[in-house]
Amino acid sequence: MKDLLELRSIIDKEMDSLNYPNSPELLYRPIEYITQLKSKRIRPLLVLIAYQLFDDDVEKALSPAIAIELFHNFTLIHDDIMDNAPLRRGELTVHKKWNKNVAILSGDVMMINAYQLLQKIDSNCFQEVLAVFSKTAVKVCEGQQLDVDFESKNQVDLADYIKMIRYKTAVLLAASLQIGGIVAGAGKDEQDKLYNFGLNIGIAFQLKDDFLDVFGNPKVFGKKVGGDILAKKKTFLYLKATELADISTKEWLEMVYSSNNTEINVSAVKEVFQKLNIEKYTLDMMQYYYKKAMHNLDLVNSNKKDLLIDFANKLIDRVS
Repeated sequence: MKDLLELRSIIDKEMDSLNYPNSPELLYRPIEYITQLKSKRIRPLLVLIAYQLFDDDVEKALSPAIAIELFHNFTLIHDDIMDNAPLRRGELTVHKKWNKNVAILSGDVMMINAYQLLQKIDSNCFQEVLAVFSKTAVKVCEGQQLDVDFESKNQVDLADYIKMIRYKTAVLLAASLQIGGIVAGAGKDEQDKLYNFGLNIGIAFQLKDDFLDVFGNPKVFGKKVGGDILAKKKTFLYLKATELADISTKEWLEMVYSSNNTEINVSAVKEVFQKLNIEKYTLDMMQYYYKKAMHNLDLVNSNKKDLLIDFANKLIDRVS
């Protein structure tokens, strides 16, 4: 059984071996750029880790693992355009380094490349993997649309937000684990347990990401701290703050987040979050979903779960 470093090395080697044509240069160079940026490779690692729960020959799961990584990077390119984000993984986003049209087309090609990689999967599980992948891709798009909708909605509650991050973030982690199980020959019951683990650890992961966006160290976070505040995203932190704040503070937050003409003072919003102890509430909610995830994993019938447990802990304990 391979450890995390070995699995990461296999994934990096495979990503580096992807060959793109020289022309059109503005179509393929951005793909090489974003795939070579420093990345945790969380999703392809989950595919291989899940595969190893039931079988040791991880090479069989490599094509779907890389397909999922390409799909993930495609979503990041388009997400960054929609958010007008300046940085990704500590470097310029694709649309800032080139332009929006270049970023859109390069992202589209990555999505197509992902499906091409899926065609390499063994025929006895291809249709099952394809169904999970395609359903997940639609859910991710639904999650992104919900996120966009929140920008213009005056009333968003915490349940709405959890649904959004379940679709936008968690389902891809869940599908990565399920697909690893499918390729390894795991039964539907074991697949479902892995999927539920992925959903809950994915929600916990996104809550930690929201937390780091406000309270993280910009030198290690890889993105501009306060980016969600500047983008007026109604994250868990904002929604919990409006729930707990007195009337005047709530009205101020709602006014700042709803007005197109208001320049947000990140420090002022962060100060409100701190006064309301939002830091603790966010981490408590993260722990709630982490514990649900660990319960799901306990049910998985495998004696090789230590690596997945260790990896999940790294996701939750991370500072970037």
